[in-house]
Amino acid sequence: MNGPPAPAGKLPVHVLTGFLGAGKTSLLRRLLASPALADTAVLINEFGEVGLDHLLVEAVDEDIVLLKSGCVCCTVRTDLKDGLVNLMERRRHGTLPPFARVVLETTGIADPGPIVTTLIADPMLRHQFRLGGIVTVVDVPNGVGNLASFPESLRQVAAADRLAISKSDLASPGEAAMLAARLSALNPSAALVTLLPDEAPDIALLLADPADEAHRAAEVRRWIEAAAVREGGWRFHGHAAHEAGRHGDIRAFVIRAEAPLAWPRFALWLSMLLNRHGGEILRLKGLLSIESIAEPVVIQGVQHLVHAPEHLKAWPEGVHGTQIVMIARRLDPALVQRSFDAFVGSGKAQ
Repeated sequence: MNGPPAPAGKLPVHVLTGFLGAGKTSLLRRLLASPALADTAVLINEFGEVGLDHLLVEAVDEDIVLLKSGCVCCTVRTDLKDGLVNLMERRRHGTLPPFARVVLETTGIADPGPIVTTLIADPMLRHQFRLGGIVTVVDVPNGVGNLASFPESLRQVAAADRLAISKSDLASPGEAAMLAARLSALNPSAALVTLLPDEAPDIALLLADPADEAHRAAEVRRWIEAAAVREGGWRFHGHAAHEAGRHGDIRAFVIRAEAPLAWPRFALWLSMLLNRHGGEILRLKGLLSIESIAEPVVIQGVQHLVHAPEHLKAWPEGVHGTQIVMIARRLDPALVQRSFDAFVGSGKAQ
């Protein structure tokens, strides 16, 4: 937790995920057609699943093709680490054109947690790559049902920085609104984007990097404002919580503290919490007020892993104080609050 921020030279790896049939391959195909993404390398499962025929320029070998837009597209024959190492080796030797980012399209039943673990914890990868944004595609006709039936779908939604709602033209406006409300309750810190069949998807889905300094302040401001808007739905008293921030045994809640925190105590608390309940904490985002540090500190994590802390130049909207948004499974917010109070000091979970 006390490591330095990622060097600027590291390449971001953006994760595109979503449950089976959600439309992530269709979204990827449409995004790759944009010249603005020409300096992108893509890791996918199989070329055939994405339907690249009309985008294909040439095959470098059985695993890699170059697209008309300039993108490099590579199938993952073994695992993520091998795929990324292979791309970097070819880039270094000049057999592939330079690229500024990598996009990984996961399988429909993938849990983003192990992917994040690989990128952050692997000693070889973490010196060359960093985690970018996580985009999760959820389709209107099946999204609510998938969330109710498949834990993988819930984990994909909880991990997202951006949630892309697809196939809204195949359902009623009421069904689309119901899904959007469910997604906002499950992951209130993620931006919601509706994909329209007659409009090109916004390339910011892949170009906007939450970890990039140019976007970091705006990104933090957005999810802090979202927390304020939905604060009433998160508020709980004792052990009872309103259902607005809950889906089954998964709920979103926020911990606040007005007084600056002692970093050693906070680091100990968070380390112990993740060691004991990391598998149940699907996502956390925090804006921290730390003793002896004037500017706010941003932390983000997925399950057991927390990114290196990052600093903002100023407090969003000039409002100081700690705000930690958590999305957790089978974890009582009151339990988190008590442990926070015991190790860190006075706070307030809502």
